[in-house]
Amino acid sequence: MTSWNVNFLQGNKHGNLGHALIILNQPFSAALFHRVWLSCEWRCCADGGANRLYDLFEGDELRSHYLPHLIKGDLDSIRPDVQEYYRSHGVPIIQDNDQDSTDLMKCLSAIHDKEQAGASEQLKVILLGGLAGRLDQTIHLLSYLHKLRKTRKSVVAVTDDNVGWVLDSGEHFIEIDHDVLGQTCGLLPVGINSTKLSTTGLRWNLTDQVSSFDGLISTSNHLLPGENVWIKTSEPIWWTVELKDITTISQMV
Repeated sequence: MTSWNVNFLQGNKHGNLGHALIILNQPFSAALFHRVWLSCEWRCCADGGANRLYDLFEGDELRSHYLPHLIKGDLDSIRPDVQEYYRSHGVPIIQDNDQDSTDLMKCLSAIHDKEQAGASEQLKVILLGGLAGRLDQTIHLLSYLHKLRKTRKSVVAVTDDNVGWVLDSGEHFIEIDHDVLGQTCGLLPVGINSTKLSTTGLRWNLTDQVSSFDGLISTSNHLLPGENVWIKTSEPIWWTVELKDITTISQMV
């Protein structure tokens, strides 16, 4: 049984050590950013993700409090003014022109190198962005996380609309934080021919139900109020759930 939670969405800087953040080149709200930033001990921008971080703030005084540990990519998207600002503040900027890897893959490689160098426990990775915008980039993220399930214990993608990750074959217990998660969820058979699903904690539960792109897909399912979720799947599958509007989070300090 694998256990999951979304505690990183609580923005508790004291309770979520062991998380690494990768900021992708997609829009996100200040409220969501603040929560995931506080919840991570190491932060990296994937190329143009540095533009998103920079543009989140109107002045350098506040911006200087949110410096990433690294910016990495082929650097075809980061603006010159952004690159100069972070370089002047001591942020390492690494250009990697390998055309067989995306900026996301290059940042994951940096996390792996950090873990190897420090002989530390594997970090849980939070991707800010990746489930919106260009379809080809979204499909790449779905594919890449499907592959990463074999080598990393936790890689989660989050946007202002939803959060999602890959459930490998087997049983999973998902602790539902009903304060931040909305009711709509889905189990998506991406990258597989089919899977057999059983669940509890959903409005429309499944019992040994075959799910595939040619058959049934459990979309627009609902979480039950006050309940956690149990899922058993015979093959890897994507789990996704909507987020509530968290833009009312307190102002950054």
